[in-house]
Amino acid sequence: MESIRTVKGTISTGSLLFATAEPMENLPLDRITVDPAVCQGQPTIRGMRITVSVVLRMLAGGASVAEVLEAYPELEEKDVRQAMRYAAWTASDERRPATG
Repeated sequence: MESIRTVKGTISTGSLLFATAEPMENLPLDRITVDPAVCQGQPTIRGMRITVSVVLRMLAGGASVAEVLEAYPELEEKDVRQAMRYAAWTASDERRPATG
């Protein structure tokens, strides 16, 4: 099982889950990868050389999901959504271990 390093510690990618606003719903972050050999270890989308931060900066700058997908046709909508969830997860103070 792989693990990734984050600013707040090391987590297993096999059990990485994100709690949404709906408390019973957990969503995996399986499209976000961290590899020291790719983009200097920054979180990327599916191991491609497209970093989560590039996607987030586009969105923060006012780009729509459709505009991000147009700029990076190799991405899928799920990639962009997971980048946003990953950002929310890393910014949160709450961590819940995966169950089951």
